[in-house]
Amino acid sequence: MPEAASAAAARATLGDSEFDRDTALTPREPGVYALDLSADWTVFGVVNGGYLLAVLGRALADALPHPDPFTVSAHYLTASRPGPALVRTETIRTGRTLSTGQASLFQYDEEGNEVERIRVLASYGDLGTLPDDVRTSAEPPAMPPLDQCLGPQDGPAPVSGGSAFADRLLLKLDPATLGWALGRPSGKGEMRAWFALADGRDADPFALLLAVDALPPTAFEMGLSGWVPTVELTVHVRCRPAPGPLRVSVTTRNLAGGFLEEDAEVWDGAGRLVAQSRQLARVQLG
Repeated sequence: MPEAASAAAARATLGDSEFDRDTALTPREPGVYALDLSADWTVFGVVNGGYLLAVLGRALADALPHPDPFTVSAHYLTASRPGPALVRTETIRTGRTLSTGQASLFQYDEEGNEVERIRVLASYGDLGTLPDDVRTSAEPPAMPPLDQCLGPQDGPAPVSGGSAFADRLLLKLDPATLGWALGRPSGKGEMRAWFALADGRDADPFALLLAVDALPPTAFEMGLSGWVPTVELTVHVRCRPAPGPLRVSVTTRNLAGGFLEEDAEVWDGAGRLVAQSRQLARVQLG
């Protein structure tokens, strides 16, 4: 292992990053892991779906022979709360370039019954072995520089209990997608922001699983409010991101029957599309 990589691994082991510390798992038996879901990654007491995806992503990286998530599909079954949780993984298939597994996260209800919170099916490989050939018509989102975008600290005082998740991030939103915060939503299903971890840790493939679900819901800019729970989320990780803040763009084209889709793209500082996602979410109408 190169010296820099070895040093980075040592720092992660020491837990100097909140993200590494709060997604760490304790093996209990082969394929089974325990952890405490941290309240630091909640919004009004509910654990963020991207953080949960990163937790399960780490469990599968440990259980499977390949290190990197290529595609991860998650179904969110019940709302997760801070506290003890158990992750069970299953290896479905292993091959030379890809391996596939599934993982589920469980917690206990007030009566002591085990409740499945989220179930994931994923394929893993090694992003470092992929060819450099890129042929794409995709373009990075047009956004103002980071210092011209706005974060939670630029607005009014946060609502009590609602800022734990935001405090873990450096999240600066494009002012063009901030009409909802001023009581003047544009009516367009668009949200764009610069994204980084607040403690300075550079993003890796597991942080990309967090980034796709880190922005405020596009429903806000469509004039809706309230919780927008994820039903299903699929993420494609395309390459390891370059160091530095990422640009995240999320769009919605169709809201019908109380459900909307969100398509997210994550771009790194080298101008590469490093992750894509689509999720189906519920909205509160009326």
